[in-house]
Formats: sequence, structure tokens, C-alpha cells
Amino acid sequence: MVARALHLVRHGEVHNPAGVVYERLPGFRLSERGEAMAAITAAWLADKPVARVVSSPLLRTQQSAQPIAATFGLEVEPDDRVIEGGNRFAGRAVGRSVLRHPADLRLLVNPLRPSWGEAFTAIRDRMRPAVLEALLGGDPEHDVVIVSHQLPIWMVHRSVAGLPLAHDPRRRRCALSSVTSFALRDGRVVETGYEDPAAELRVGAIDLGAT
Repeated sequence: MVARALHLVRHGEVHNPAGVVYERLPGFRLSERGEAMAAITAAWLADKPVARVVSSPLLRTQQSAQPIAATFGLEVEPDDRVIEGGNRFAGRAVGRSVLRHPADLRLLVNPLRPSWGEAFTAIRDRMRPAVLEALLGGDPEHDVVIVSHQLPIWMVHRSVAGLPLAHDPRRRRCALSSVTSFALRDGRVVETGYEDPAAELRVGAIDLGAT
């Protein structure tokens, strides 16, 4: 049995007044705008036959998953495999000049891996079984939702598309509270769509701190 579709949902805007890389640090919750984004995405999913809601264990994803689960009368299932990518700049201000901290230059030596965080291949390799289990463990009448983070979702996108995992982070197509959908076709995972339900709330939104 195979699920009808899998929707990878990114969390909403995070309350991050210091503008730091929040990575897997505890306590980073959704902002009021982020909560509104999550509600809009839950409403967008309301006409889908969702039978299961899985989420990264971090607070921002759990909060983003809750309105989706509530829409369908489901419980949120935590899954460590879909957590944010590790980053050695965690807790530091985004865009902090390495010229002021030359020791950090060693963290930037290899952007193809990348040297400053969890390897792209490692993220792909933990997301892959989570995606496959969600699809293979479902049924053709229902969908599964996984609420995750920008980089893990982008690794699934690039892997499925057969693209190199190394990329320019500024060019990721994975907006706050966006939905990237997949299905299993002829034994292969394929991307079937991308939606940005909360686009109207992104004007003025702060999207800093992702790894």
C-alpha cells in the first residue's frame, strides 16, 4: 500500500529578535506571524485526505504541525530524522563578519560539504527513509504530512530531481510555511508540486536563522 501523496511543510516565521542561527537550539517558537502562516497552510491542506501528521521535534515545527493535526483530528508524531540540519554557527548572529572572527574562516573552507555543518549527504540519507516510510506506510486514499525545515526539504527536492546536493542557500525554493509535495510513481519518488499558501504574509517577514 502506498500513500496518495506526501506533503513536506516548512515551519512558519520564527520569533528570533537577535537574528541568530537557531539550528536545533531549544525555545525558538513561532512568531505571531508564524502562527498565522501555520494556520493558513493548515487551511490550504484542509481539502486533502490527510491521515497522518509527522513533525521534527523542534518547537517551531511542532507548533506549525499542530493546526494541521487539529484540522484532521490527528496527533502530531515526532520524528528525529526530519530535524533541522546541524550548524556550527548555532546561536551566532546571521551575517556576522568572519573578518572580526578570523578563526571562523576554517568553517567556510568547503561549501560543497558544507564544512560549517551537517553534511548534505547525511541530511539526504536521514530524510530518505522518513520519506519512503511515509509513502510506503500509507494507503492510496490518503496523504501524509511531514513538517520539517528548509534545508532538509531542499535536500529531498534536489535528491529526487537528480541534482547535486551542493547549492547556493540563497536560491532555495522553500518559503516559510510552504508545501512541497511528492508521490511514488513506478517505484520512484517524484516531486508533484510546490505551493506557497502563506505568501501574502511573507511581506515584512523575517526569514533568518535557517541552516
